[in-house]
Amino acid sequence: MDSKITSEKVRAQRNRTITLSQAEIPDLKSQLLTLDQLQNLAAVSGLKAPLESIINRTINADLLKAIDLLPDQFADLIIIDPPYNLTKNFNGTTFNARSEDAYDQYLATWFPKVCLKLKPTGSLYICGDWKCTSSLQRAVEKELTILNRITWQREKGRGAKSNWKNGMEDIWYAVKNPDDYYFNVEAVKIKRKVIAPYKVDGKPKDWEESEEGNFRLTYPSNFWDDISIPFWSMPENTDHPTQKPEKLYAKLILASSKENDIVFDPFLGSGTASVTAKKLGRRFVGIELNEEYSLLAQKRLNKAESDKTIQGYSDGVFWERNAKN
Repeated sequence: MDSKITSEKVRAQRNRTITLSQAEIPDLKSQLLTLDQLQNLAAVSGLKAPLESIINRTINADLLKAIDLLPDQFADLIIIDPPYNLTKNFNGTTFNARSEDAYDQYLATWFPKVCLKLKPTGSLYICGDWKCTSSLQRAVEKELTILNRITWQREKGRGAKSNWKNGMEDIWYAVKNPDDYYFNVEAVKIKRKVIAPYKVDGKPKDWEESEEGNFRLTYPSNFWDDISIPFWSMPENTDHPTQKPEKLYAKLILASSKENDIVFDPFLGSGTASVTAKKLGRRFVGIELNEEYSLLAQKRLNKAESDKTIQGYSDGVFWERNAKN
């Protein structure tokens, strides 16, 4: 590994961040699919690795070297959280900010290849911030049909003295065929507290009474203000610098895939897309360049065998932040 494992840091007693120990690394490493193994699988079967050989696996490899070895049109849903156009250190590998044209060119090296892996009826979500969102829109429009842009409130972050604090991120939502795609809005309703209950003939109208309070199920919009960024007290947290919340990805997965569908993440990071897919009864494929993040992803996947909980999602609904005790 190219850096010290995260478990060597001194942490507070209540810190629940997932870390790696030297003792567990060999076993976790044996569960990863390496580029050499992927190349051998592709060589035996032809140009592409067999689908069954990559399902429910974490591929520890460079995306540009691995993507052509995967079968085309295998994914029902693709979720992408690429490096934003910011200078950011990913555990020893630094992605440097660049001009908008250069970032467009960077996207062009891999995004069309990733779209080839999407089924004709598939959906794709790609994450970004204000600085790179226009580049993402241009890249997506060349390959797919954009249906919406989700903006979600990212409440965590440092203040800014000479600019507005960046408290939002975007997710572009696109499909291959706007006349034939899957979307289940019933699966992503939000349970919100009713502040001013309205009754008709003495009975609740469009809301329900419970021991925990008064709640209403509402249809989701493209602005999400109920997401909590993983932090040290959450059991899903890792040391990945841009980790996405399981609740965020659960909304995308439940809305745009069915049980047993395949979810593909070409920038897996510490594993949120694969882990959330597994918890929700989907199959998955993830590619991640960094070995330590790949190992963290595998550890989280193993934990998901016995723990299917997703913070903020229970009883088949998404709860408004701080609404459920």
